Amino acid sequence: MKPGTLLISQPFLGDPNFERSVILLCRDSPEEGSFGLVLNRLTNITLGDVLELPLGELSPAAPLPLYLGGPVQPDTLHYLHRRADVPGATHLGQDVYWGGDFEVVLGLLLSGDVGPDDIRLFVGYSGWSEGQLAGEMEQQVWISHPASAGKVFTLTTDAFWRDILREKGGRFRMLSNYPIDPRLN
Repeated sequence: MKPGTLLISQPFLGDPNFERSVILLCRDSPEEGSFGLVLNRLTNITLGDVLELPLGELSPAAPLPLYLGGPVQPDTLHYLHRRADVPGATHLGQDVYWGGDFEVVLGLLLSGDVGPDDIRLFVGYSGWSEGQLAGEMEQQVWISHPASAGKVFTLTTDAFWRDILREKGGRFRMLSNYPIDPRLN
């Protein structure tokens, strides 16, 4: 699968780590496995809570919210942004980049050249060992939405899962209305 693909969890997945989640696939390699970031799990933690920033809480970067990128290594920081000029960043398509030199990104944040609409910060990530994601795709654990990296900055967190399924249309539109607990209907 190509980086920049969205992975949308089936409504009846049953795994609390990924229930109603949308993951942006950043890497899918037969040798290294797969790496992605959950896009719709906003935390109540800010960048200023986890990093010592110049100017402390007065830093323009301090109030930036952090998302939970997944259950793997929750003590790591990952980021998606719209800056092609960040050294080492990986282009995921549609003017979305993953990672790169954090000192450069931090400088852009502190100078105001990158604002909250141009970056998403994540603690942890979602990872799959070699062949694991392919197996989950065969089992239809995930619904793929190729070439959709640009959605990162356009849809609201609360409705992201539902909105992306509706956008896909057809039977996926129907899935978007699936209740969290069908027993309560």
